Amino acid sequence: MSLQVSQDIPRNIETAAEKASAKLGTAKANIGQVVFGQDEVVNLALAAILSGGHALLVGVPGLAKTLLVETIGTVMGLDNKRIQFTPDLMPADIVGSEVLEEGAKGKRSFRFIPGPVFTQLLMADEINRASPRTQSALLQAMQEKFVTIAGARHDLPKPFHVLATQNPIEQEGTYPLPEAQLDRFLFQIDVGFPTLDTERDILLATTGAESGTAAKAMTAKQLMDMQSLVRKLPVGEKVLEAILTLVREARPDQSSIDTIRDDVAWGPGPRAGQALMLATRARALLDGRLSPSIDDVLELAEPVLKHRMALSFAARAEGQTIEGTIATLKDRIR
Repeated sequence: MSLQVSQDIPRNIETAAEKASAKLGTAKANIGQVVFGQDEVVNLALAAILSGGHALLVGVPGLAKTLLVETIGTVMGLDNKRIQFTPDLMPADIVGSEVLEEGAKGKRSFRFIPGPVFTQLLMADEINRASPRTQSALLQAMQEKFVTIAGARHDLPKPFHVLATQNPIEQEGTYPLPEAQLDRFLFQIDVGFPTLDTERDILLATTGAESGTAAKAMTAKQLMDMQSLVRKLPVGEKVLEAILTLVREARPDQSSIDTIRDDVAWGPGPRAGQALMLATRARALLDGRLSPSIDDVLELAEPVLKHRMALSFAARAEGQTIEGTIATLKDRIR
């Protein structure tokens, strides 16, 4: 993949970006051997990981969300584990616990047994089926990259990412994710139904004697180097202003847009701007560019903002949607 370069970017960054772009191209191709027709979902998931963040995959059952997470783990060279969230899941089932052991000489001591959160890529399947107490067990891990058990700190492996799934149609027996936890997710990625041609490919590829397998494209160390590279890519002044305008106009107490002030109950905090700054750089690198553009901000506005905003009851009663509200915001920076 040929990169679009600039005279103002140091040569070492150009060289590193050239190599990273080639590896990312291979990774996307390898994922495409197993996951069919979800190119935008794959790009967003990879952008979240390149940004060092987490993502919430929202879609009905059977759309290959679990397969996607497992495949990304294999292709990116990450150790991955899966937790099936259920109403009876306890925090210790996620982070681990201490057990009392007796040694050969009768001396007793506590030993920490790590939970499944001690991995590089964690799939939290149907995360909204667990109680708020259990959901909160992920909060510290997602933000701080360590957990505290009995007053002792236990660092998580590097890198550490959470890709959680959620079913949007069956809400019986579920617990809505609190705003504090939603804000920890860099993206909310909506996973839709495949097109006719894609569904035909799925039927032919998955019902035969053989099925596709994903090949490893990089190591965890190489991924971490790419994450460092993303933070070094330059962001132009116009892109920075677009991000600031988008985020600040989305807040009802700061917005100059009448419909935002009237319809939005609460808007995004500074973490939304940080997410856009990193994600636009990651998207540029995935596309073979060395700096993001306004188009990157427009494309990523919805997955970054939709879980960080809420409409008022009156607006929802009138048929307003978050997607329509974000479209209004995007018109301000076109």
